[in-house]
Amino acid sequence: MLRQLAADFWTWRAATRPDNGDDLTRMERPAGWLADWSDRAVSDLRAKAADFTRRLDSIDVSGEPVAVRVDARLLRSAIDRVHWENDLLRGWQRHPGFYVDQAVIPIFEAMLPLESPDRAATVSAYLRHIPVIIDQAKTNLADVAAPFARLAIDQLDRLVRDLPASMAALSLLATDAVDALESYRDWLVERLPTFGASAAVGADAFGFFLHRVALYPQPADHIVQLARSEWQRAVAMEAVFAQRFRHVPPAPLAASIADQVATEDADEKRLRRFYAENAILSQPDDLRRYLFAPMPAYLAPLAWLAVPDDLTSLRRAGEDAIRYVPAPRDDLPYFERAKAYDPLCGGLIHEGVHAQQAALSWQHPDPVRRHYYDSLPSEGIAFYHEEMTLQAGLFADRPDSMRQIANFLRLRAIRAELDVELALGSISLDEAADRLLRLVPVDREMAFHDATGLAARPGQRLSYQAGKQQILDLLASARVHFGDSFDLRRFHDRLWSEGNVPIALQRWELLGDPSQLAAADRLAPER
Repeated sequence: MLRQLAADFWTWRAATRPDNGDDLTRMERPAGWLADWSDRAVSDLRAKAADFTRRLDSIDVSGEPVAVRVDARLLRSAIDRVHWENDLLRGWQRHPGFYVDQAVIPIFEAMLPLESPDRAATVSAYLRHIPVIIDQAKTNLADVAAPFARLAIDQLDRLVRDLPASMAALSLLATDAVDALESYRDWLVERLPTFGASAAVGADAFGFFLHRVALYPQPADHIVQLARSEWQRAVAMEAVFAQRFRHVPPAPLAASIADQVATEDADEKRLRRFYAENAILSQPDDLRRYLFAPMPAYLAPLAWLAVPDDLTSLRRAGEDAIRYVPAPRDDLPYFERAKAYDPLCGGLIHEGVHAQQAALSWQHPDPVRRHYYDSLPSEGIAFYHEEMTLQAGLFADRPDSMRQIANFLRLRAIRAELDVELALGSISLDEAADRLLRLVPVDREMAFHDATGLAARPGQRLSYQAGKQQILDLLASARVHFGDSFDLRRFHDRLWSEGNVPIALQRWELLGDPSQLAAADRLAPER
């Protein structure tokens, strides 16, 4: 019964989950799918979520093995996420950019596979549907936060400029779609003075996400304290590396896009050898690769919109994952510049981990656990992996990359702190952007978009820091629990395979310790 319920839920979720620019949360849609946020669709969504809750409540797993009880709690968390998205976060009522995502992200995702014979037909259908989504936006947006509107206006300005160029590269016309997006921008501009100032989701709603969805066992202020400590540690690490390598000349930028792609290919093979030689992580012979490819002309104008990679899907798990990269130059954005200087540091030790972890978890023997749904374990794994490979010696011959990894630590610590404070309303967006400018630092445009994005999607950016800390706690506890029989490679293999499962549940199953789950339950507000 539980497996059938899970199969039914994930089939339904693939047709109803709202789009966003995150690569990890992408789901392959059913044939002919179109986004629908009409009154009837929203009502049906709530009714169906309530029905899944009733069905789950009717299944008694109290006498079942821990693995089955973990599956049940995993599914409850996934259902609670629907309530978080639609009734607490309420992007469909508060965030104009929500409808930018529903209108354009499907087009972006349809352009990602290297080979797609029906690409033009699929994109055409999504283009024709954009005016419908915009009409739904104008009907549903009843409680708009002005900062979100300003971000959406900026996105729409860029889309009106960039979408036609992208579609022209596919020999498609986007006139009606662009007209609809332009009308939406004008509609927002006209109403901007009437929108509310607060972008905070609030303590109760945020607590629901943190403890009922993510199953995080500590209060929100613990994440702030952890993030501040980690920022200090990252700044100190960066200073030590800068002093240690003060006489080493800077590494050169990739000479060309072909050079960057070839370097990444070689580095991907080097990383696999490093895992094997140091007994860190198993690499099955059939495990797909993670490769760079030049940015296609049809994707380049919209590359700013979302993460330009194709991690594939459960159905396409054997295909190589592809990250599209622009031609190397010094003025690239923060993460793209890191990839241009060192693909191993800038891409493989984080996004490459997502590609492997997703492929491995999609092969999990338990079908309930094959579907991605939560950032904390997956982003935590990738973030943990960055520093773990640094400690293991992967970058001993790359001083610039050692400093870059320390700066990654600094950025993600600041983001975690700001994520919590913006969700609770304890700082303003301007204060958050200023802190990013001063303490990472990043450029002004990235600071503004990062701060507003943090407020719009609370809980996502803290997932790196909070997830990594849970993994370190799990590793330390397992090392003590298993003593001399502890095997790091076996621990990592299990962690990668279980990467869709909240760490509190992994701890229960691995160590027989449900204390973190109990702590999350104590902290969780009532639904």
